[in-house]
This record gives sequence, C-alpha cells and structure tokens, in this order.
Amino acid sequence: MRGPGSVRRLGSHAPEVATPRMTARILAVFYAFGGTAGLLALLGAAAHSGRSVAIAALAATALLGAGVIGRWGPCWPRAAFHVPVAAATAMIGSAAALAPDPLTAFAIGSIISFVAVDAFFFFRPGPALAHLVIALVGVSGVLVLRGDVPLFTTLALVAVVVALGTVTRDLAWRASSASRDPLTGLANRRGFDDALQELLVAAERRGEPLSAALLDLDHFKRINDTDGHEAGDRVLVRVSEVWCAQLAPGAVLARHGGDEFALLLPGLTGPVALAEVERLTGLHPGIGVSCGVAQHIPGETKAQLMRRADAALYVAKDTGRNRCALDDAAGDQLAADLTAALAAGRIGVAFQPVVELAGNRVIGVEALARWDHPERGAVPPAEFVALAEQHGLIATLGRQVLRTGLQQLTALRAANGVQLALGVNVSVRELADPGYPHRMAAVLAEFDWPAAHVVVEVTETQLESDVAVVRQNLETLTRIGHVVAADDFGTGYSSLSRLDVLPVQHLKLDTSFIASITTAPRRAQLVASIVALADNLGLGLLAEGVETREQDAELRRLGVHFGQGWFYGRPMPADELAGWLAARWVDGAVSIPR
Repeated sequence: MRGPGSVRRLGSHAPEVATPRMTARILAVFYAFGGTAGLLALLGAAAHSGRSVAIAALAATALLGAGVIGRWGPCWPRAAFHVPVAAATAMIGSAAALAPDPLTAFAIGSIISFVAVDAFFFFRPGPALAHLVIALVGVSGVLVLRGDVPLFTTLALVAVVVALGTVTRDLAWRASSASRDPLTGLANRRGFDDALQELLVAAERRGEPLSAALLDLDHFKRINDTDGHEAGDRVLVRVSEVWCAQLAPGAVLARHGGDEFALLLPGLTGPVALAEVERLTGLHPGIGVSCGVAQHIPGETKAQLMRRADAALYVAKDTGRNRCALDDAAGDQLAADLTAALAAGRIGVAFQPVVELAGNRVIGVEALARWDHPERGAVPPAEFVALAEQHGLIATLGRQVLRTGLQQLTALRAANGVQLALGVNVSVRELADPGYPHRMAAVLAEFDWPAAHVVVEVTETQLESDVAVVRQNLETLTRIGHVVAADDFGTGYSSLSRLDVLPVQHLKLDTSFIASITTAPRRAQLVASIVALADNLGLGLLAEGVETREQDAELRRLGVHFGQGWFYGRPMPADELAGWLAARWVDGAVSIPR
C-alpha cells in the first residue's frame, strides 16, 4: 500500500501550477530579458575591461539559453527545470562579481528577482524556497564581498526579492486553487486536463503507454436523496482517500464532476490499467462503480482518448453497471500477436526454485510465462497475462505453460532423477470451466507426472469467487492429489474468516510482508501470527520475494516452512535450471548453502 502523497493530488501544499510548455515559455522569456538586461547594464558601465568581456559572454550565454529552452524545454520533464533556474543564479552571481563598478554590479544583481518569480511559479514551496535562499545568499554575498556596494543597498535588494517571492507564491496558490476540487482535494476537470496534456507529451517522448479511466459511482443520487448531501460528500471523500492511498506514484486522480472521477495511469497498457481499476473498485464492496478504460494511441489527442474512455464507461453501464470495460484499440494488435504466438507455441517458461527452509533443499519450482515479441522484445508478464484475460486467451496460455513446464521438467527428471514439484498459476476463468480437472489429469498422464507434485496456485481474491463450479473444481483437484495454494495471501480482505473452509493446503505469503520484515517489528510479529495460524490449521506457508540473507534468517527464526525469491534463485530457463541444480547436488538432494 502506498501513502496518499504517492499519487498526484492537489492537496494542502501548493502544486506546480505551470505545465512544462508554460514553464519553458516563461523561463525562456526571463533568460532573454536577463541576458538583455546584463548587456544594457554593461553598456552603461563607466569602463570596459576583460571583466566586461566575461560579462558579455555570460549575457550571450543567457540569450543562447533562451533559445534552447524555448525550442526544447516543452519536452523536458518537470524536474529538469531545476537546472536552468540554478544556472541562472550562478550566472547572475558571476556577472555581479565581475561587474566593473558598483552600480553595474547592483543592476546585474537585481536580475535575481527573476529567479524568485520562477522558483515559486514553477516548483512546490520547499524546492522554491531552497532556490530563493541559495540565490539571495549567493548574490547578496557577492555584493557584500565586493566592498563597494553599501550593505543597506544590498539588504534593500534582498527585501524586494523576498517580497516578489512572497507575492508570486500567493498568486501561484490562487492559480492552483482554480485547478483543485475543494471537497476532495483532488484535481478538478481543469487540473486533470493540464495533467493529461503533460503526460501525453511525456508518453509520446518516451514511447511509453498511458491509460485513462473514467469511474462513476452507481446510483449515487439515491444516497443524496435518502441520506442527504452531507452523506454523499462523505462517500466522495472516503472513496477518493482510499483510491489515493492505493495508487502508484505518478498516477493522477481527479474529480471530474459530481460523482465521476477520472484517472490517469502512466506506464500502464490498457489491459493492465483495467486490472488496476478493477482492483481499486473492489476496495469498496458496498459501493457500485462503473468504469471505462482506454489506452492512448500515438498521435491521438487528449479529447479523442477521453471520448474512448467515456464510450467504454457507457458500455459498462449498459451491460449492468458495477463493472469495468476497456476500449482497447491500442491492444488489438498486441492481442493478435499473442494469439499467433500461442498458436505457434512461442510462449516460453522460466522456473523459479522453491526451497524448504528447515531441510535447506530445493523441493520444487514455479512455472512463469515469458513472451519475447519479435518487435517489442520481452513483454512484461503482467501486461500479456492481463491481455490474455481480456481477450479470452487465458485458458490457452495456462494450458501451454503447463504442458511446456511438464515437458521440460520431465526431461530434467530423466536426466538427473530429481522429482520436483511444479507450481502453476491458474486463472479463475480456467477454474470456471467444469472440464478443467479432467484436462489437467490428461496432461499429467501424458507425462507420467504425479498429481501430488503439481501445485495449483490461485490468488487469494480468486478464492473468494462465489461461482460454484470454481469451488467444485478446487475440491476435485484436491481430491485427486493436487496441492492448492492461496497465492498473494494477505492482500485480500475477507478470506481470513473463511480460511478454515477454503480448499487450500498452502499459503503463499505476499511479497509486501517480506520486504519490511527485518525493519518493521510489527510486520515480523504479524508474520509470526500467520505462521501460528498456518500451523494450527495444518497449512504449509511459503514466503515470496525473499531477496536478502537477513530476510531468510528472519523467516527461519519465525518458523516459515518454504521460501521463494531471488536470494535462492532467479527465474531461469530449463537448460540453465539443469546446471543450477547440478551445482547444488549434495547426497541425493539439491541443497542450498546457508
């Protein structure tokens, strides 16, 4: 879980109010006028010398910088503008130190007022104040050290610049308030449009995906009519706070109007964004939410993107509400490529070892799907698995991963005699097919693979499915000998109360528990409680995401049964796995050195 400050939200602190395009334009103008002011001050100087030549060079550099910023600045990330603002301070201080007389030095030093305006207009209060302090200390220090500029004259300049900074900060705050929803503290429609334009430019420049979503609270009018507008306001605030706490850094959440929210997810493709939005809406089981998601297509305007998201929202409403729909024009070609890859058997499998901590030996591997696209290269699993779910390819993908994993491990078993357990991730859509256990048994019979050495991994939230056939299939798999594991355990919200009746034999503790187990005492205590719970219920407990020796030692101390993660072994292809196992073969078993 991430804190509310992670997501881009207009709250109690003044945000950056200028977009990169506006920032570049303003900064270019200031650089141009600053360079011009430096040349004019120099022309009015009493004498010319080598110092004058150096000042002229600095002024010319400022003018050149104006051209560079004006031309390429709109494409820069916001953080990049700290560099030209700091450079302006350095140039002004240098020119003031080189000035041939005190009047010219003071005139050049007064250009520092541009830095005060820039800093508070472009940046948040903390960085802006840092720029202002550095500029004032630097330039006033230069003027004082010269010895020919009166101290009180320098202090007068400092007072004027501080006043300019204060006024600019107030104006920037007022401007930002026009982009903020007063009830939730989120961006309003205007703020959302500004953020969308900025992220579209960044996505085009970096060649990264960007997805947008519209989320509408179902039957919200009933809340206002039945319980009053104050109750409706409380719902809006609660929803916005929960979503903000869950969103990744860089995401933009806005109140688009009334009971409608808008969300920007940079770096996520349409299918992955759809899965993320479905996760968010699941955080409010008592509130129905209809959602429309669309992925940006290169060359598309922001209006076109939002029209497609709006069309997807109406599809969700027309098909019964309280669901999410994807307008995935951008993913159609990738889905076609995935279909072709599945048909040609081009989906690979990587194996990550699973270690029994007490015995210090490898007992199995988890099969992880891998796809190398001929043009894009390696496609992230989260992306193509979500794509497979969206386009009805998940059963084919799961079947291919299972067959490939069994085929390669069977060859490995024939070569070294090691019988490893194979963990496979199974989608709820596969489990919703009544024939799934029969097909699984047929594949195992083909490779003479014992059912007890196949671990069916189902996410905790999928275990909560109310579909009767899903539960029946899980019970059938357990009855014929398979091990069923609750994957990502600890991320759901209701399965704990049903853990005693769920058809599972193992719990796979989510990586979020392990990341801070050595630094957060309460997290370690929580894991200890889960260990006791698993022991009392006769369940195996596996910790995912173990990356350090310290985490391994703590898990052993707490009594966790199994471990998986890069500390023991990274996902690897079958040929590499064979060598990895051979290197650790000790007395008839694969041992892990402590």
